[in-house]
Parts: sequence; structure tokens; C-alpha cells
Amino acid sequence: MSNWPSLIEFDQRHVWHPYAKTPNPIAAIGVKKTQGSIITLADDREVVDGMSSWWAAVHGYNHPKISQAMHVQIDTMPHIMFGGLTHEPAIELAKRLIKITPAGLDKVFLADSGSISMEVAIKVALQYWISLELPQKNRLLSVRNGYHGDTFATMAISDPENGMHSLFKDILTQHFFAPAPEAGFDKESDNHDIQALESLLQAHHTEIAAVTIEPIVQGAGGMRFYRPAYLKKLRQLCTQYDVLLIADEIATGFGRTGKLFACEWADISPDILCVGKALTGGTMTMAAMLCTSQISDTISAGTPGLLMHGPTFMGNPLACSASIASIDLLLDSPWQSRVEEIETHLKSSLNFLSTLPGVEEIRVLGAIGVVQLERADLGPEIQAAALNNGVWVRPFGKLIYIMPAFNIPHNQLQQLTDGMSKAIQTALNK
Repeated sequence: MSNWPSLIEFDQRHVWHPYAKTPNPIAAIGVKKTQGSIITLADDREVVDGMSSWWAAVHGYNHPKISQAMHVQIDTMPHIMFGGLTHEPAIELAKRLIKITPAGLDKVFLADSGSISMEVAIKVALQYWISLELPQKNRLLSVRNGYHGDTFATMAISDPENGMHSLFKDILTQHFFAPAPEAGFDKESDNHDIQALESLLQAHHTEIAAVTIEPIVQGAGGMRFYRPAYLKKLRQLCTQYDVLLIADEIATGFGRTGKLFACEWADISPDILCVGKALTGGTMTMAAMLCTSQISDTISAGTPGLLMHGPTFMGNPLACSASIASIDLLLDSPWQSRVEEIETHLKSSLNFLSTLPGVEEIRVLGAIGVVQLERADLGPEIQAAALNNGVWVRPFGKLIYIMPAFNIPHNQLQQLTDGMSKAIQTALNK
């Protein structure tokens, strides 16, 4: 039997958790088992997971088809270097990604995390213009409230003031930022909110290598939803001003918004696409960057003619096998109807909170439910109350949100929304 008090004490003193202090004044919560959408805590309490492991476990935990594929791969070949060698899982995964992603993306780079896939995307965009002997096109254009990762290149294109990386803004590479798209997925607009971005492109397109955008949903930068027409207009502007478009679908890919990829809402294809998180069904770290043949051919014809990137665990066979199983499982399931059912439930279960003092807005799209509060200091209290109600959520700032697994049973989904709603009401009524 594990001595959990001793383990937690050691963790609190020595293990540095994401976005946390060390020693950590707030002890992490011990977990000893997962199954489906249930997390079993160290004290044997069972709680419903509202986060699907930071949006990745779209099939829940321990799905037998993914587990079986991983067991087979472990016994065959858990890892082999990808430099100069290849293997069937990587090839089969690339085939699937090319088939299901927006048209024209037929080159695949298999990375090992979402942030790294965006790093590769940035490097590809810069090397593309260097190969065309236009090295002055070496800056990026992004939008406010965006988030693209925690590495240095990705921090530089995340919101420089209101994002998580403002501490480093004066030492990061300086890029261009346009105002965020107007909030509202169904919002009618004359596209005036994209005029500032268009002005930046008009004035600086000879310097700009690419525009980076999270399609339809701005995730960790604010859980904001915006209209497909903005994305469609952005695609037109990038083509007009000869600037590449990088779509960061790490959080939105594989059905989360109700489309397989969020770019489909606007019926557009980016020049470069990044995916991660749900790629393996939340079982292992894996991501991918896809780009057009025009980009890859240009880089390959330039100097040195090689893409200058190669992670040690790139194309890991075990992660590739998990990804193949997860994609096949998703496509063979009624995922669209499941996401629609979750969306309907979230709307009917959360909208009443909008009438409460202290609640700014309720937002729901696909399998994403967001409660935005007026105060930013209630998150820890709401998290603790939700846990007492048998659900796991991880708020940040004013945002209390859930992104459950697509196959979550209805009774557990009901428990999730009830537990979160009660926790919010408890905190607001104090």
C-alpha cells in the first residue's frame, strides 16, 4: 500500500508542477486510478473529470482499443530513432492525418508536444522565406488573447500583456499583434474587427512570414469563441498579401468544437496546421505539424535543403500507435452526435448561471462550456467546492470551464454540470 501522506509531502517539497511555486503552498491531489471519465483519488473518492486531462482524453481514460494497440506496440518496438529509419506506425499515422485534415496539407512532421509542433511551424515558415531569398520576412503576426505554448518562440506569439508570459515580454522576439476577433461564434459583423490586422499586413507584409491563429476558439488565452467569417477573411488576406497562415488546432482538433477541425467552420485550409492533445486520446505526448508541398518543396530546394529540426523522440512508435487507434476510434464512433448532445446539455444546464450576480457570461460551443466570472480570485475556492461535489475542474482567472470526454455517460455529465454549478453558486453567495 502506498503511503500517500508521505508521497504528497515529498511532492509538495520537491516536485515542480505547472504554473506553481516550489515548495508548493497548495498540495497537489493524489490520483491512483483512472477509468472512463472517473478519477479515483488517493483517498478513494471517485470524481468526474471535467478537464479530460487538459482537453486531450476525448475517449475517456483507459479505452480498451487504445490500450490494446499500445500493448501490442510495446511488445514489438516501443521506440526507434527516426533519423534515417522509419516504421509502419509513423507511416500509417501520416496517411490518416493527410486524409482527415483540410485539403492541401500533405507533408507531416511528427513532434512530441503541442508547443514543439508550433516551434516547428514557426521555423518552417521562416525557413520557407529564407529559401526564397526573402530573409527579411522574419516576423510573425498574431492576435491578442492568443496562446500557442510555453517555449520561447511560442511565448513570443502569445498575448504579450494579458497572457501567461507577460513576464518575459521584454526579452522575447518582438512580433506584430492585432486586436482579438470580436467574441461571439454566431455574431453578425461587418468584419471591422479585422481592419487593424489588414492594416498591419498592408504596411508590413514584406516583413511578415506568417499569421498565427487559433481557429474559432482562443483557448488558454481566454476561452473566447469567434465567428467563422473572421477566419475566412483572414485566409483571404494571407493569400492577398503573400503571407503564410499557421492554424494552431492543438486544442480544437479532433472534434472538440463540433467539426473534426475548427478550420472546417470557415471551409478554409491553412498553409501550416498543428495538432496535438487529443491526437493520442490523451494517452501519450504526441503532436504533428502538417504543411503544403509548396512549402516543403521550397525548403528542400533551398540552402541547406533540410528542415533543421529533429527531436530525439520524434515519430515515437508507441505514440504513433496510440494516435492511430485514437483516430480510428473517433472516426468509427458517432462523435458528432455525442458532441452535439454535450453542447445541448451544457447550454441547458449552465445558462441559468448567467442570471447570477458575479457572472459575466456563459459560453458553449461543441464540447466546451465556459462560465466567466466578474472576479478572478474565486478559482481555488470553486475548485475545492467542486471536488467536494464529486467533480474535477481546474479554473484559471475568471474562467470556470469544462471540456469533458465525448463518450462521458449522461449521468456523469449531469453530475459534472451540477457539481460545478453548485460550486460556483456557493462561492458567489459568500
